[in-house]
Amino acid sequence: MAELVSPPTTDLVTKRESYAILLASRLRAQMTYRSSFWINTVNSFFTGVLEFVETYVLLTNTPTLGGLNFAQASLVFGLANLGWSIADLIFGQTDTIPRYIREGKLEAFLIRPMPLLAQMITADFQLRRVGRAFLGLLIAVIVLFWVHLDFNAATIYLLITTPLYGAAIYGALFVLAGGLQFWIVDGSEFTNSFVYGGSYAGHLPGSALLLPLRVLFTFVFPVTATAYVPCLIMLGMDGPSWLPAWLGWLPPVFAGWTWLLAAVVWRRGVRHYTGAGG
Repeated sequence: MAELVSPPTTDLVTKRESYAILLASRLRAQMTYRSSFWINTVNSFFTGVLEFVETYVLLTNTPTLGGLNFAQASLVFGLANLGWSIADLIFGQTDTIPRYIREGKLEAFLIRPMPLLAQMITADFQLRRVGRAFLGLLIAVIVLFWVHLDFNAATIYLLITTPLYGAAIYGALFVLAGGLQFWIVDGSEFTNSFVYGGSYAGHLPGSALLLPLRVLFTFVFPVTATAYVPCLIMLGMDGPSWLPAWLGWLPPVFAGWTWLLAAVVWRRGVRHYTGAGG
């Protein structure tokens, strides 16, 4: 008797193909108007430049910022900005949830047999945001020729993984903020305080933050782990109180904790949602 073999991966392959089709169509639509695409990409790049200029201005008036000189602070900025930009590229679409809820468009996503978050990612994917990611990478590469790093195995590991774990942490904050929108009426301003505020804090040396903010942005919203504490290890520095350098080895733990919180809030938020009218 011939064995009956069921294709367990058929549904998975079908979903992957659906996501790929949605993403490809979105990218083709953006590339149709190439001039507009490049203008938006350049604009994204210079948005990051303006933020970097702020760090430059601060360090032209004082020799150090939180114990770091301009080159060292620039390394923190570059790695944090790269991680943030990757997260914004993938998960930044969750910012549109309040608008979808107000306009009653979210139901169109919920009736489809696909996870809501995956649909949000593919439905409004903005390739222009890659301009800001390029800025973070550019700054980090340039600064590597400026600061004196010991390029051992640990340093190379941290240089490669820090933006990736940073993207994971920032991405979890985007999803956490998106999940909260199902309870808060037009609460984007509130959630932006720890998503975009966290981004700003992560771009700065954590030692420059007041102690309560240092604790908040390390052990609750761990944005200091996206670049600052790994950079302490690479730079051979000890770190301030409540931010010892050895925390630079724990971004996977911080990312796991943040994603666990984000997954709980997102799942409960989706289940809590009953429609645009209530």
